[in-house]
Amino acid sequence: MIKISKITTQTKNIERFNIYIDKGNGEEYGFSVDQDVLIEFQIRKGNTYTEVEINEILYKDEIKKAFNLALKFLSYRMRAEKEIRDYLYKKDYSEDIAGIVIERLKKHQYVNDLEFAKAFVRSRIVNSAKGPLLIRQELQQKGISEANIQESLKEFPEETQLDIAFHFAEKNAKQNKTISDYQIKQKIGQALLAKGFSQPIVKTALSEIVIEKDEEQKFQAISKQSEKAYKRYSSKFEGWELDQKVKQYLYQRGFKSEEIESFLTRNKEDYP
Repeated sequence: MIKISKITTQTKNIERFNIYIDKGNGEEYGFSVDQDVLIEFQIRKGNTYTEVEINEILYKDEIKKAFNLALKFLSYRMRAEKEIRDYLYKKDYSEDIAGIVIERLKKHQYVNDLEFAKAFVRSRIVNSAKGPLLIRQELQQKGISEANIQESLKEFPEETQLDIAFHFAEKNAKQNKTISDYQIKQKIGQALLAKGFSQPIVKTALSEIVIEKDEEQKFQAISKQSEKAYKRYSSKFEGWELDQKVKQYLYQRGFKSEEIESFLTRNKEDYP
């Protein structure tokens, strides 16, 4: 039998206690436990325990330490169940202990994947220009179930999606003045799709933006693209063939036929 010979409070953590034991060869340090474990097992000086009972005490203390660690991890922000489980694994806690801790956290409403997912979606709406498809991927990576993902994405209705997509498109349209209107919308559309917005939302957003360019900006846009075309083809073509290649290049980039003809006619002397 193992006898408890002395119990002292730890200096740096008054909620933990050092337990000294006597196995028959004199007093020695045995282990430390949380105060909840001390109370649960009614550990007092003079009590005796078997090896099996001591191992049970130590197991319960490991659970308590893991639980406290999870609470600290949660104190910074809300966490998904998978995040906490992975964190405990990283801290070398077993799957068994991690599972017990998760269930205890859920019982006390410290962990709720649906509420986490809803809060995550609301945060993304406010702090990023990401669409629902990208947010869905992020939630999947955090281990959120499909049912909870679908429910949480109700926080991001189409009206809000369109509003965010439109403002993103409008902002970027003002920053791209050296390409055609068609290219501007094409680039913005690709960016919105990459951000996780659906085709219908992207199409609607692009149809609502108005790209404003004065005559000088229009001239600069087609001039810049025309210069690129001549640099690309002048070493291989000349004369009528070169003109056709340049026209084709500009047309493919969204410039209108009349714009191309007018520009090339007015600026023929600037190009070979």
